[in-house]
Amino acid sequence: MYSLLNVIIKKRGFYKILFIFSIITVIFLDGIFGLAYSQVTPAKTPLPITLPLSTRKAKIIDAQGKTILLRGVNWFGMETASHVPHGLWARDYKEMLAQIKSLGYNFIRLPYSVAGLRSSNISSVDFRIGSNKELEGKTPLEVMDAVIQAAAEQGLLILLDSHRLNDERIPELWYGDGFTETDWIDTWKMLAERYKNQANVIGADLKNEPHGKASWGTGNRLTDWRLAAEKAGNAILAINPHWLIVVEGVEKNVPQQKQQNYWHGGNLEGVKRFPVRLSRRHKLVYSPHEYGAGVYPMPYFSDKQFPKNLTQRWQIGFNYIASQNIAPILVGEFGGRQIDNNSPEGIWQNKFIKFIRQQHLSFAYWSWNPNSQDTGGILLENWQAIDEPKQQLISQLLPVKFTASPAPSPSPIPREASKPENNLSPRLPTPTSNSLKSLQVATNIYSDWQTGFCVNFQVKNASNKSIKKWQILFKMKQAAINNSWNGNFLQQKTNQYLVTPQSWAEVIDSQQQREMGFCANKLGSDYKPTQVEITGS
Repeated sequence: MYSLLNVIIKKRGFYKILFIFSIITVIFLDGIFGLAYSQVTPAKTPLPITLPLSTRKAKIIDAQGKTILLRGVNWFGMETASHVPHGLWARDYKEMLAQIKSLGYNFIRLPYSVAGLRSSNISSVDFRIGSNKELEGKTPLEVMDAVIQAAAEQGLLILLDSHRLNDERIPELWYGDGFTETDWIDTWKMLAERYKNQANVIGADLKNEPHGKASWGTGNRLTDWRLAAEKAGNAILAINPHWLIVVEGVEKNVPQQKQQNYWHGGNLEGVKRFPVRLSRRHKLVYSPHEYGAGVYPMPYFSDKQFPKNLTQRWQIGFNYIASQNIAPILVGEFGGRQIDNNSPEGIWQNKFIKFIRQQHLSFAYWSWNPNSQDTGGILLENWQAIDEPKQQLISQLLPVKFTASPAPSPSPIPREASKPENNLSPRLPTPTSNSLKSLQVATNIYSDWQTGFCVNFQVKNASNKSIKKWQILFKMKQAAINNSWNGNFLQQKTNQYLVTPQSWAEVIDSQQQREMGFCANKLGSDYKPTQVEITGS
């Protein structure tokens, strides 16, 4: 049913032949992994990781029984319409992998969409940049092959994440959006077969953020995520018994749950009464997601007990699983823009990092990408520089300690799909000055589907001087903006919009580029923005 099931696994067969006939290649592979499963050494970690990984009570262990902490980042993009990890329009993908390794991370949670892996097309890659030229002409699945192999050469592990079914949104359940449960499981079976001899692919995060109708322990096969996780997990293990099976929580609908107001995928209260039953129990890992007030102002952030109420919430919601030696915990996503000790989000993030450290939990930070709207990323907007204060905070969890330089870093850009910040009074644009004429704006409709589309504006300063007090003016007829990022999008009058950059982006230095954009609902066939130009503020 799934056409990719018939793909011949060229790399795996290639290694098998060379294993038999070439001692040179055996030595080379042993330098990376040993043979089929051998040592991959993370950056400056005192003990090597001997693959495959398993679990023992609350611990993840390697093949020698040594306790392993997975410390990683989420690098998203393959689950979007581009079908590749984001940032390849600005940078060499192998260079980014090397940078991830150098900071002390030992694995990457790699999201994908089922639709993306069925597609033959990729976009948003500058093939003129370094190793990116190797990706030209490849399918999304072949790009995944290349990223995984390059990660192996850096000693980085990969956790595959079924993030979306289509390229547009995270569904409530593991089916829908034009895909069946069988489509979802067949995709996992295809990946389990494809990568069963690729040692650095360590597991399957079965479904990103079950929520809404998703339940746990209700016995309803249409909504009970626990039953679906068992079905998919066992199907994977029948093909690839070496993988970890990572199971997220739900949002609500857990019989006799004690707490309310969970993040999508964050509610694992049901595990105590209704544990996931796998054919190989020592392969099960539970994975909550946790965010701060910058993503959404949950009621407990404004409770008078905040932040003292957080530790108990985490213990009831998921950490009892580790405390009671039921299974290990891998925090699959957490992150935020604020890292101070004054804002609710900053207080939350500092406290949660301390909690992860004290409880010896594995984690994957959201995200490596700077284009995560409500959290920002570890990288800054140019996809080169590190958000130094943020990385310094995260480095409390890493074997490589990071010391920020004295110079302040620019703020990171925000996470996909947030609400537009229409908090400025409309004002008429002023005539374009000579300096503003040096700003070049490019318009890219990077996602376009039946009922909506997304647009990215790239503004570059081609002069040798810094430029400030700039805005974007454009016309758009049959469309309604439903979310935006990096700017305030204001409708000045019928069909005319004015975009003001956020404060951190008001100045564009020489040869620097700023990006902002929006997604909108289509109201007719004449929906594309036109007459896009730079104006003064």
